[in-house]
Amino acid sequence: MSGAPLTGEQLKAAIQGPSDVEWRRVYEMRRECQEILPNLFLGPFVASKSLETLQSLSISHIVCIRDAKEAFSVRPRFESHFKYLVLDVQDNDEQNLIRLFPEAKAFIDAAISQGGRVLVHCNGGISLSPAFVVMFVMQYHQLSWEDALHFVQNRRYCISPNGGFLTQIKEYEAIYRANLAVASYPSSQRAVSRRKREDDDDDDIRYLDEDRKRALVANDSEGLIDPYAMET
Repeated sequence: MSGAPLTGEQLKAAIQGPSDVEWRRVYEMRRECQEILPNLFLGPFVASKSLETLQSLSISHIVCIRDAKEAFSVRPRFESHFKYLVLDVQDNDEQNLIRLFPEAKAFIDAAISQGGRVLVHCNGGISLSPAFVVMFVMQYHQLSWEDALHFVQNRRYCISPNGGFLTQIKEYEAIYRANLAVASYPSSQRAVSRRKREDDDDDDIRYLDEDRKRALVANDSEGLIDPYAMET
């Protein structure tokens, strides 16, 4: 993602946010989209309906996240102007967002790496689409789920993911940190560990074969029949 990385102090300030908030402005922001990260915007569906607004922001890609029941109204409006990713979900506590997030992240990453600017929206821009953006910010800045939530809230004050989405945001922290740990583990060490597991498996098979042969010898000496012997 383009843009100079934030310093530690800048990131801390971004998480803490301003000390005073004008609540009239908070209300007005509900109908607008805000830039959360360089070239990544979050907002409501109404912002995606204004071609003039989208072009003024140089938006090139749009992630439309909608409840399946809203498909007739919450839909791409300018497919000849922008590239869309549409995700049909259930806007309720039971919807699995973590399963859908990798597709959205790949779309955003590809768009921005090509010099594009992305708007992520749902119907109101309050719960559903913010949950995706919080997970994206969490991984982008390697933050805790709580710091990532505050980071996004300090740019779009009205967001409030529902309880189920908030639980998944918390769960995603463990997932992305585990992936980072695996990725940071030296590849040479992973290869050694894999070879060691394979060698251990080979040893186990060899020992089993030797145990079986010893058992057959003992059985023969007692005049017993080898159950593995082929009948002639």
